[in-house]
Amino acid sequence: MIKLTFSLKYFLLTIFIFFVEVLIATVLKNIFFVRAYLGDVIVVMLLYTFFKSFLIIKNNQNLILGIFMLSCVIEFAQYFNIADKLGFQPGSIMYIVVGNSFSWIDIACYAAGCLVLLALNKIKL
Repeated sequence: MIKLTFSLKYFLLTIFIFFVEVLIATVLKNIFFVRAYLGDVIVVMLLYTFFKSFLIIKNNQNLILGIFMLSCVIEFAQYFNIADKLGFQPGSIMYIVVGNSFSWIDIACYAAGCLVLLALNKIKL
């Protein structure tokens, strides 16, 4: 069951994680491990807190699974150069958000982020 709500706690977490992602993409972009992997692990957490900001979802495991599936769909769309097909200019915000290159490693990073979320839900953080 899903209901609309507003959670200031999750909204503030979303903003914080978003700024961490921006920091990774701008200031820490030359640290390969952080840019290439950690950003992808964290992005699923960003999606989780964003959804939890506006929705009451009783089954967090289903939400995490849905976020993983959404992440995979977006990653597979990158294989077909969806950003170019949608007319986004290289370097634009939407081009960066959608992404432009498929990677199995990215999917593994999304899975790792989802496993972290599952673990955090188990210990109720």
